[in-house]
Amino acid sequence: MRKFLLLCVAISCVACGSDPIPKPKAMLRLEYPQPRYKKVDISLPFTFEKNEVADPITNIKLDGINNLYGVNINYPKLKGTVYLTYKKVKNNNLTDLLRDAQNLTQKHTMKADEIEGDIYENPEHKVFGMFYEVGGNAASQSQFYVTDSINHFLVGSLYFYAKPNYDSIYPAAVYLKNDIKHIMETIEWKTN
Repeated sequence: MRKFLLLCVAISCVACGSDPIPKPKAMLRLEYPQPRYKKVDISLPFTFEKNEVADPITNIKLDGINNLYGVNINYPKLKGTVYLTYKKVKNNNLTDLLRDAQNLTQKHTMKADEIEGDIYENPEHKVFGMFYEVGGNAASQSQFYVTDSINHFLVGSLYFYAKPNYDSIYPAAVYLKNDIKHIMETIEWKTN
């Protein structure tokens, strides 16, 4: 019996020769398709390109009195929507429109870790504006506005269908941020 116990101890010492290695921290790996963009030219005062991953645009809300249009670009697989709101610049209301767009972004400062703004200019198409990236558990991760400073003003915001948890929505937020920037870069105003 003693020899059997010695043999078991010897085998267990030899069998466990390597040191234990802790498992590395895992990261959620979400892969999204390479974006393919298609021009959207519908009954709006502007055109733009949207990712084909998004649903076709079917719901345009119009308030003809105020020259106000609302367009939703839905991404069901990413559980998010980009909301676009167009307003006509008139009666020297550009300052008010700019202030409202900037205040919309600043409302997220209570939950946001940071808000970074990038100026956007495309003199060739007369599109000028600002893109905001909101970090942290804010309700909206990306917002923008663009204008030609004379006739057109467009505001856009990204919202997800879930409680904001920045770690969980980060990959989708980055993917859609690039789509929003592409929308900004491809806007062309229609002539009146």
